[in-house]
Amino acid sequence: MTVSTQCNFKSHLTQLLRQSAQKILSSDEKLNIELARPKQVDHGDYSSNLAMQLARQMRKNPRDIAMILIDALPDSPFLEKAEVAGNGFINLFLKVSAKQQCLPTILQQGDQFGHNQLGKGQKIQIEFVSANPTGPLHVGHGRGAAYGASLANIMVANGYSVTREYYVNDAGRQMDILALSTWLRYLELCGFVFSFPENAYQGKYVIAMAKLIHEAHGHRYVHQTDSILLALAQVDTPLDADEQLDRLIAIAKETLGEDYAYIHNFALTEQLGDCRNDLMEFGVEFDTWFSEQSLFDSGMVARAIQLLDQRHALYQQDGATWFRSTRFGDEKDRVVQRENGQYTYFASDIAYHLNKYERQFSHIINVWGADHHGYIPRVKGAVSALGFDSEVLEIALVQFAILYRDGKKVSMSTRSGEFVSLRELRQEVGNDAARFFYVLRKSDQHLDFDLNLAKSQSNENPVYYVQYAHARICSVLTQWGEDETELQIVDTHLLISPAELILLQKLIDYPDTLEAAARERAPHLLAFYLKDLASEFHSYYNSTRFLVLEQPLKLARLALIAAIKQVLANGLKLLGVSAPSKM
Repeated sequence: MTVSTQCNFKSHLTQLLRQSAQKILSSDEKLNIELARPKQVDHGDYSSNLAMQLARQMRKNPRDIAMILIDALPDSPFLEKAEVAGNGFINLFLKVSAKQQCLPTILQQGDQFGHNQLGKGQKIQIEFVSANPTGPLHVGHGRGAAYGASLANIMVANGYSVTREYYVNDAGRQMDILALSTWLRYLELCGFVFSFPENAYQGKYVIAMAKLIHEAHGHRYVHQTDSILLALAQVDTPLDADEQLDRLIAIAKETLGEDYAYIHNFALTEQLGDCRNDLMEFGVEFDTWFSEQSLFDSGMVARAIQLLDQRHALYQQDGATWFRSTRFGDEKDRVVQRENGQYTYFASDIAYHLNKYERQFSHIINVWGADHHGYIPRVKGAVSALGFDSEVLEIALVQFAILYRDGKKVSMSTRSGEFVSLRELRQEVGNDAARFFYVLRKSDQHLDFDLNLAKSQSNENPVYYVQYAHARICSVLTQWGEDETELQIVDTHLLISPAELILLQKLIDYPDTLEAAARERAPHLLAFYLKDLASEFHSYYNSTRFLVLEQPLKLARLALIAAIKQVLANGLKLLGVSAPSKM
């Protein structure tokens, strides 16, 4: 397979430099050769600092080494020339004919163009969103969903076998609070009057669930409510708010008996179903929905703690069992089992990661909110204590998205249960704008989400700008009216204008961008690329006629824009954004 078949000139030029270095070096050491794209066109298509890397070893001036390397370069049908620049950079210039030959490749490979086998044979798990099923997803969850889904698509395009997983926190205190909140709202519908706890779930969705239970079962779950009403009335108790809530949960479990499980499971099913539907409508689907409760039911939590104990990573203090997480860089040791015998959230997290490693993934990527940064040392520490390679586990942090409307920050309070949900955001700006805007910044950077801009049909709106480029090309090709497959075999040697050469190089950059986005776990690199490609196309469109009388020139230009259309569609699809043919 030739270089032109894959348009992988970067790999080809890297190999040329490696062969050149091996000619002048006495050792066979493996060199880390990296090529960059110069910002200025007259600095070549690629640039390397290899001469600077070799300066100390060879005890020569980098410029002199660069000249030696250039003289030792093997012949190549794709390299026009190489020049020394600055303090010893090697600038490499591709032949125009090499760039032109890539258009048939792009058009023939279609939606597979840019795909590679970087991760061939490697299983990777990406766990993302994993929000507690205690209420609707909010805009913060939306950014994690867009990032995780886009990253998964990019990894698949790079040859990885990807498992998309949602960890369902269906065990523990938060679900008990939701069940209690739902039952109390149900009691209100049954005619009971009391002050609803301030730290219970306040949202309208809780009332909606209570109404469904009331409509289906009437007063069936009233039972003997004296004890809970008395507890609700005792506002002057010495208990703090959390202790009071725990007391109410205990009373609810005792009062309802076996019926508590119905209330609990009903609330869980409703909220998890809403979450699943919301994400599916957002174009985000999962291969696995992993239940936290299953870790307890299967004995995995107990087994994980036992394994840590066998490896001398635990100790007893004040009746509780502690993990020695300070050994692994954590600020303090952590409780895994309380004095009452109950396991902590951390214990189930340890068991979950034990399960992940036992599934033998090559890479495990957890997408967490940035507020979980302090949680990383203890989890990685537990992985190491269990005897696994903690480097397999990667944590991708996602910062919260801040919404702005008319230049003013949008309030997103969650204390009252009134927050901006992902569904509301999607309804206002659309899925495409939401997905694209979410990945426009590096995931661990704060994102200012301008609602007005996301809805505008202007060049300032990046998703509109990229989609409009695709639609414009579709319009030109429709005016042409012929079979687009004919463009796969046209002569492209007439594409020699500066704008055309820039666009050709930009198309050649797509596979490299896709690979970099996978290596760096960075979907924003692809979003940036699409914006740049669209910008170059719009400039070309405004200065160039495509349907000219000269048939060879017309077909060459149509082949170029058809390739641009294909790459735009490919990139947008990986980001979960549509590529409309009309706008």
